[in-house]
Amino acid sequence: MDGMSLLTVTVLAVFVGFEVVSKVSSTLHTPLMSGANAIHGIILVGAIIVAGQAADAWVLAIALLAVVLATANLVGGFVVTDRMLHMFRGRREDAK
Repeated sequence: MDGMSLLTVTVLAVFVGFEVVSKVSSTLHTPLMSGANAIHGIILVGAIIVAGQAADAWVLAIALLAVVLATANLVGGFVVTDRMLHMFRGRREDAK
């Protein structure tokens, strides 16, 4: 694919993703984020593969940026999911 096709697909994916996420109610957003962590893991693996096979310096730079952003998104998703799960645990009193 040429650069213009890749840019077109990226822009369309951003618009579709924004529309889909903006229509989700706030009560469902966090549970769906937990499921999206698997997708971000796949994106991270793909970015690592692209970075490993990069021939040009600019492709390597963009791939490394993708690795950093995917990692931040994956870790952030797990942190939010962990906080959500702590909200549903009952309060435990220390037995002394």
